[in-house]
Amino acid sequence: MNRIAHIGALGAFAGALLASGGRPEPAVALPIADPATGSCAALIGLALPGGKVAAAEEVIKGGMVSTQQGSPGLPSQAAFCRVHVELTPSPASSIKVEVWLPQMAAWNGKLLGAGNGGYGGSLLLPQLTMQGALAKGYATVGTDMGHLGTADTDAKWALGQPDRIADFGHRANHLANAVGRSVVAAYYGSKPKAAYFQGCSDGGREALMEAQRYPDDYDAIIAGAPANAWTRLMTAFMADDRAVFGRPETVIPNAKLKLLQDAAIAQCDAKDGLKDGVIDDPRTCRFDPVVLQCKAGDGPTCLSAGQVEAARALYRGARDAGGKPFFPGYMPGAEAVPGTWDVWLTGPKAQHGIFASEFFRYMVYSNPDWQSASFSLVRDYQAARRLAPVLDSDNPDIGAFLKRGGKLLLYHGWNDAAIAPENSISYYQSVLRRQPDAARSVRLFMVPGMSHCLAGPGPNVFDALGTLDHWRQGGAAPQSMIATKYDNDLFGYLGFPAKPVRTRPLCAYPRVARWTGKGSSDDAANFTCVAPIQGK
Repeated sequence: MNRIAHIGALGAFAGALLASGGRPEPAVALPIADPATGSCAALIGLALPGGKVAAAEEVIKGGMVSTQQGSPGLPSQAAFCRVHVELTPSPASSIKVEVWLPQMAAWNGKLLGAGNGGYGGSLLLPQLTMQGALAKGYATVGTDMGHLGTADTDAKWALGQPDRIADFGHRANHLANAVGRSVVAAYYGSKPKAAYFQGCSDGGREALMEAQRYPDDYDAIIAGAPANAWTRLMTAFMADDRAVFGRPETVIPNAKLKLLQDAAIAQCDAKDGLKDGVIDDPRTCRFDPVVLQCKAGDGPTCLSAGQVEAARALYRGARDAGGKPFFPGYMPGAEAVPGTWDVWLTGPKAQHGIFASEFFRYMVYSNPDWQSASFSLVRDYQAARRLAPVLDSDNPDIGAFLKRGGKLLLYHGWNDAAIAPENSISYYQSVLRRQPDAARSVRLFMVPGMSHCLAGPGPNVFDALGTLDHWRQGGAAPQSMIATKYDNDLFGYLGFPAKPVRTRPLCAYPRVARWTGKGSSDDAANFTCVAPIQGK
């Protein structure tokens, strides 16, 4: 996710959707092809299940890679063969897939599937993951999720299109896996010795969908900030939007976000034994915005009663009409950091409202005139649940994936304002309850001060792929990873020149990092992973 009809008609639409995409697809057989022995051009026309290689081009190191004509793109960190594939598993489907193949001598023998974000609609987000993996020698594969969108918040493509919703929900990445394996075999003359999948946000939902629905596709999987409970999440998004924008008096101006952040930091920053501007585990904070309420009316240095009510609703999380918790809330400590609450929750173009409106208009009700003012959590969630078999990947049963030796690495930023961080904790715990022995093959890392998938006030760039690969190749289950805060986190993530500012260990949940009291608190070497505060 990035910066993301009437009830009678809904039944018929959902029935068509479930018929086309509500069941697992059968395994896709790899085509037999003569090896291209490293020839990029020789791949053109290669027949694939449901499609073919439409184009293939050599890209030099430093060459600009764009997702569409006219876009600036990014310079490639390695020379590679860029393969364009078009798939039509159904007459209504049109899935664009790209496979990036490093030069023969640079290939590490492995394949990486890269997840998308939001509603997909382009290859921009997968290519960010593909860039980094390519530099490490991986052949990589990504998809636009089966449609062209004007932005990753755009779901208009889904109107009356059950096949395209199925492609988005699960089919595009499954077929892309078969495409990647086929193209790799044709180009290198051998199959990949290991295949991994990595995604964050909707890419995290996609990652868990692979583990649950297609356990044979990948050997190990990284799921960051997963939007896995999609139908519940979109319903909660709309509830959040209504809590803030449902009445004029509950709108929180972005200029007041710093009041919330400063008060939360003042109350809770030192609880982890170190004043560093990051609340290590915000659940221990128990911050109540009522401390900022104006004595009367409203003002620039305090919150009105309505604004306090809205902030409380966001921290608490969506609840149903009876007050029962429906979805977790958002954590204190980074409300005013650009790209957090201003983008997702409180700004004039808050993404929660946009994503949820698109979902209900074009997927749930097939009614572009549906308005958020009519929202009812219970009624609309009941309607949305018809799409759960196609879109949701919150099933804790990953037994088939684990049985074949699969490894799952989950992570989530504590200051994520897009997807509530406790959602990942809940899923992790449900997996362990379902399969007690899963503790050997599943790890969760909560990231203090991290925003949605990247950035935030805390160290947030870490080598999840390297950690996963070492683990899957026989190394010990990871107990920690080193995270770095850069002066430009995006550059640091992509491997471009950036200055490290701080490092910290990320500890396998539920353990947390604590400063030893000696040496610099900006150096991960001076921290240890310890048991959390009791009850957390």
